[in-house]
Amino acid sequence: MAFRTPRGFMAAIFIGVSTILPLPAWALDDAQKQELGAFVREYLLANPEIVEEMQQALEIKKEAASRMMAQTAIIDNHDAIFRAPEDIVLGNPVGDITVVEFYDYNCGFCKRAMKDMISLLEKDPDVRFVLKEFPILGPDSMAAHRVAMSFRKIAPEQYRDYHIALLSGDVRATEAHAIEVAKGFGVDESALRAGMDDPAIDQSIRQTYELANALGISGTPSFVIGNEAVFGAVGEEVLLEKINNMRQCESTIC
Repeated sequence: MAFRTPRGFMAAIFIGVSTILPLPAWALDDAQKQELGAFVREYLLANPEIVEEMQQALEIKKEAASRMMAQTAIIDNHDAIFRAPEDIVLGNPVGDITVVEFYDYNCGFCKRAMKDMISLLEKDPDVRFVLKEFPILGPDSMAAHRVAMSFRKIAPEQYRDYHIALLSGDVRATEAHAIEVAKGFGVDESALRAGMDDPAIDQSIRQTYELANALGISGTPSFVIGNEAVFGAVGEEVLLEKINNMRQCESTIC
């Protein structure tokens, strides 16, 4: 029968080694290192669940560090995140809770999140929804976002419908496709192309990249609600829960 070493015994062994050998671990001779290494290997093979526990503990620690980093970034960049003048606001412009979304027109999960946004805004008339253009999926995305940013300066009152039309399509969002969609809303192509060269577009995209970096955002969609950065298409129910928590206790987690 295999002998199952109690977990506490592992700690005791290391304590015992450090007591018997008042030397740092690197000072062990080769034979001692080999003996200790063999013991550790045997112990972990006999208790493989420890590796899983260590991985879970590491993930919890990383998530906590990520939350702390995002919370600090939200405080330091509050106006740039929630009140940047170049951002498009959907829903209630004076709503009591703001949801900020970082998205890319070629992101499949953003298409799913768009449906959550539409439903959320229909159910909650007091939500202010801010869109952050965050083209990270290659040159096509960058070009499509530049067209969209030009469109919103020309026809801001139609931007919501344009945004939905461009993001919901099955065709890859390219410059040509984004222009064709815009023309369907009656916007002149030459005016669009002229607007794409506006230096303010580059500045806005650069600021969004800087904010994403500070928040620890590396993918789309990502959201900022209150004091939390939320990564991924988490679904309407999760977003609504965080919104309601903000109203109840001024935090996404009550």
